[in-house]
Amino acid sequence: MDSYLDVTTTLPEDGCRGTLVGRIWLPGAPGGPAVVAVREDGVYDLTGIVATMSELCAADDPVALARSTTAPRIGDLAPILANSRWDRRDPALPWLLAPVDLQAIKAAGVTFARSMLERVVEERAKGDPSRAQAIRERIVAVIGTDLRAVRPGSEEAARLKEHLLAEGAWSPYLEVGIGPDAEVFTKAQPMSAVGHGAEVGIHSRSRWNNPEPELVLVVSPRGRIVGATLGNDVNLRDVEGRSALLLGKAKDNNASTSLGPFIRLVDASFGLDDMRAAEVGLEITGEDGFRLTATSSMREISRDIEDLVGQTIGAHHAYPDGFVLFCGTMFAPVIDRGEPGLGFTHHAGDIVTIASPMLGTLANRVDLCERIAPWSFGATALMRNLAGRGLL
Repeated sequence: MDSYLDVTTTLPEDGCRGTLVGRIWLPGAPGGPAVVAVREDGVYDLTGIVATMSELCAADDPVALARSTTAPRIGDLAPILANSRWDRRDPALPWLLAPVDLQAIKAAGVTFARSMLERVVEERAKGDPSRAQAIRERIVAVIGTDLRAVRPGSEEAARLKEHLLAEGAWSPYLEVGIGPDAEVFTKAQPMSAVGHGAEVGIHSRSRWNNPEPELVLVVSPRGRIVGATLGNDVNLRDVEGRSALLLGKAKDNNASTSLGPFIRLVDASFGLDDMRAAEVGLEITGEDGFRLTATSSMREISRDIEDLVGQTIGAHHAYPDGFVLFCGTMFAPVIDRGEPGLGFTHHAGDIVTIASPMLGTLANRVDLCERIAPWSFGATALMRNLAGRGLL
């Protein structure tokens, strides 16, 4: 884990050329969460200008606020990163938090053809990984493996639906994958996400699970995409596979969402087309010597990022504190880890790294949800803390 918590690895390939903002915990009295800008010469406290990341992202010009010359310097980034490791945290020193606070944490599902197929496999397997390969082969024989050319909501998609219904191969996952309406769900509660260097949680009852490396859009209350970050949409495949109605239990558990390391704001160096072309890499390394690598390309997403945002916010649904939106993933591992035919699942102690050249690296260690320190600092605690520090 230490190698992922240095400055060079954590930052984007172009360093601090872009506008990078995040959150850290400031120790002492009064201490608490601080909104920060990460610059070439260190980390700067923006909390006296904008008390929350939600407020920063809702501003008319977030970049101008992030570049404010009145923000005081906290210190170098390197020691803050080193103190962000879950098991070596010195409470007397600053450490990194997830880069969002009051924003809703939403996710779009089944946005890539490859993962769409695997969702159907999970559904048919009813949570039993030993049945997955045989079911996968039968489904591929009916629907094929390449659905990338099918535009969701198109006449072609409607004709394909009619054919699959006749074949008895239709599924709710195919409905949201190629139908007119995207699947958008609540991934986690505001303030509950963990950041770079923290542990992510797998429910102890799950025997079939995986990370989901994703680009995460940062959206203002007016529906404007103001930046992006990386996220791990931890998924319990066996739980969701038993019933799509168990999505909440499969997705939202203690430490089941990680975000970071920072938000890169839209500016002259980074825009929506960069998000559309982003490559998101994944590496999993286990204490048992297991290693898996994969890449998701946003070029293969079935719905444009602005379409996903438009289906999330609008006249039908307001987000006064803004939101972040996981865009989905191509990653649906079928490689066996252990007994043949059971596919991939996490082991406690796995290190998961998610990286993209323009966004940096997000690294976390896997453990059981029940063994990770429970989430205790919510919106009420934040408001009381900021008021006590004279920031509201």
